[in-house]
Amino acid sequence: MSAHASRNASMRSLDWLVLGACLWILASVAFAHEGHAPAPQPAPQTMVSGGGTRDAQTWFTDTVLKDQDGRELRFYSDVLKDKVVMLNVIFTHCNDACPLITRKLREVREAMGAELAAQVTFVSVSSDPLNDTPEVLKAFAQKQGVDGPNWLFLTGDKASVDLVLGRLGQFLPSPEQHSTQLIAGDVAGKRWSKIRPDAPPAAIAQRMQLLAQPLAGR
Repeated sequence: MSAHASRNASMRSLDWLVLGACLWILASVAFAHEGHAPAPQPAPQTMVSGGGTRDAQTWFTDTVLKDQDGRELRFYSDVLKDKVVMLNVIFTHCNDACPLITRKLREVREAMGAELAAQVTFVSVSSDPLNDTPEVLKAFAQKQGVDGPNWLFLTGDKASVDLVLGRLGQFLPSPEQHSTQLIAGDVAGKRWSKIRPDAPPAAIAQRMQLLAQPLAGR
């Protein structure tokens, strides 16, 4: 390998190590899953930005999961690649934060308007794959009024789900200990935001609009 190619490879690795570190920090500072809402925060915060999709598949992995319709999807290639996404973690037998946040995200989608909403994929990953089968996730999505092509509820075998959650900065000793922080991203542009779920729907929708705007020179 030439010195130039070696430097490029090192830079690509560094890019995704930075992203991984940011996702880990995101999880460590996010408030834990609980029934009490934290103090309101008026706006989302920028997490990390950068250009290109190099090595994204390596970082996020193409781990195969299943959506609420039982379809097998590769996490990077089928779920994330070239998309603007809103990621969160849920488990269906949660009686407080998870349904509340899901309904909040439904309000965010409504605040976006039809054109912007069509450009954003919502991705809810179960922290309890042993109980959250595709059928259970389907029933949860229907109950919350969010079952549709632009909203994926993902589960799978525990090892696969744990790998994906780990790449999102979620290292969970139990389903209840997942973070309720939202992760918004422009995957192709490698632009990411961490967002508290108690931020106003309009503020979250505005962040998604910014992420949906194409980067110059992409």
